[in-house]
Amino acid sequence: MNTLVDWDLAVTLGSRIAGPGPDVSLEEAGAAVVELREHANASTPLVREFTGLDAPDGTAPVLVVDRRGWIQANASSFSVLMGPLFDKVTEKKGTPTGVSAAFGSRVTGAEVGLMLGFLGTKVLGQFDPFHDPAGRLLLVAPNIVHVERELGVDPRDFRLWVCLHEETHRVQFTANPWMGDHLREQMQVLVDTIEPRALFENLRHAAGSIRGDGGSMLDVLSTPEQKAILDRITGVMSLLEGHADVVMDGVGPSVIPSVEKIRAKFNERRKGVGSLDKLLRKVLGLDAKMAQYRDGAIFVNHVVDKVGMADFNTIWTGPETLPSKAEIEDPSAWIARVL
Repeated sequence: MNTLVDWDLAVTLGSRIAGPGPDVSLEEAGAAVVELREHANASTPLVREFTGLDAPDGTAPVLVVDRRGWIQANASSFSVLMGPLFDKVTEKKGTPTGVSAAFGSRVTGAEVGLMLGFLGTKVLGQFDPFHDPAGRLLLVAPNIVHVERELGVDPRDFRLWVCLHEETHRVQFTANPWMGDHLREQMQVLVDTIEPRALFENLRHAAGSIRGDGGSMLDVLSTPEQKAILDRITGVMSLLEGHADVVMDGVGPSVIPSVEKIRAKFNERRKGVGSLDKLLRKVLGLDAKMAQYRDGAIFVNHVVDKVGMADFNTIWTGPETLPSKAEIEDPSAWIARVL
């Protein structure tokens, strides 16, 4: 682990902020874990039949985790992705030692922990494409149980609905192994363009957003080169999120009796967050992620309606057939360029 961030502190503090989640008995917790694993496995053939994407068996394991497990997994991925940036810091200033090193790493660890703690209460599932060798799918059981209770929906239906979305992400990457490498490369190129001082100042800015003085974490990316890279990443992420939403809503009616009720309540929940929650979502870029779901789904539905699923799947050929951010907003432009 890099000495510039106290990752153990980040995980410990993040876990404390996130808390354990809703009160459940050991029997209820065990049943939820078993059901989520079953639903993840059941989702694989459903996603394959709807999308035409065939992911090999035995790749990218499915893990049902608690909030601390999700925070630990993301701290590990974050430290790997940010490695080149940390190396840049030590090359410029040398490796800090003594009291200054301990203090600096703990401050930064606390800032990272604050953000992971907030996010650790929100995420229902996540595919981590950066975990070797082929990624891993994380289902955050306490958050899924919390939301299904909050919405008052059928637990069995809601858990399968979530698994359909997250399993689609697993299939996207395992059926197209180049995708993870491409996204990692784009992330590393982006990280390489960030100046260390700007990054750490932005971490402090994000932590300070609780006091109401925050902009967006993405505000640190201001150069033309960074914006161009970010546009490419945004295009990919909008595709992935929109495609998963289209799949879950396309498959859902045939296997989830209450899917319309779930979707309506889930969409309404996104509008009803409090002022602090809205502020943190803006600072951490989650508002942009919500736009990715919406814009990506519009893109996928438009293309599939025009050319069919088989021709849409040309999009998974390689980096050159992926849509740009501009093409996500203008699906006809992608069709004209690629098909």
